Amino acid sequence: MIHLSQPEAGVALVELDVAPANVLALAERARLLDAFAQIEADRTVRVAILTGRNGAFCTGDDLAESLSRDVAAQTAAILHFLDMCDRIAAVRAPVIAAVDGWCIGGGLELALACDIRLAGTRASFACSAVRMGLTASADRLTKLVGESRAKPHLLTGAPFDAARALADGIVAEVHASEGLLPAALDMARIIASRAPLAIEATKRVASGVSATAAEIPGLAASADHAEARAAFIGKRATLFEGR
Repeated sequence: MIHLSQPEAGVALVELDVAPANVLALAERARLLDAFAQIEADRTVRVAILTGRNGAFCTGDDLAESLSRDVAAQTAAILHFLDMCDRIAAVRAPVIAAVDGWCIGGGLELALACDIRLAGTRASFACSAVRMGLTASADRLTKLVGESRAKPHLLTGAPFDAARALADGIVAEVHASEGLLPAALDMARIIASRAPLAIEATKRVASGVSATAAEIPGLAASADHAEARAAFIGKRATLFEGR
């Protein structure tokens, strides 16, 4: 139900496959976290793509499963979903979300936990937590696009399309749905070609968990930095090894 593959060198592809709408019950969340744990442990993986099959990206928690939970169990399950998103956000490699079809509620939270979001023209988003008596995405969406753009989505829970997501800065690019995964792979290929330690450091700084001045000493001493300078002077291709 969670497919992990490596379509080309340095690139991992994680596909949600929980028909019909890619809900994430507790068992599927464990499988998703296991996939990202494998990515974290495999130093040959330099970038990951997260996407969904079945015409959806993700629609959040399994509501049918949630009906069997008491209040304590439901609270724990909701907090577990948020923790899952935090753990994916903390993966050392950049994660590109390729969003097509429904991306609502917890699914939007999952997409926001990724570093880059690309959308297909069929994508449909919604901050639907307020329609379920909950709150979600208020932290990540407001940090990403600012309060004035985030609050209309957060407080209405109304669906919005890929064009609105692009205009509001929620996604970086919009592609025809059939070209979405190839576009994500193209971007991943470029990222994978850059210096791995520099990519990881840049993600940490951009995510607010580190600072440029803290990262520079290690990067300046890296073999990759020496290789980049030698390759430039020698007018040859750079061979980064992540050390």
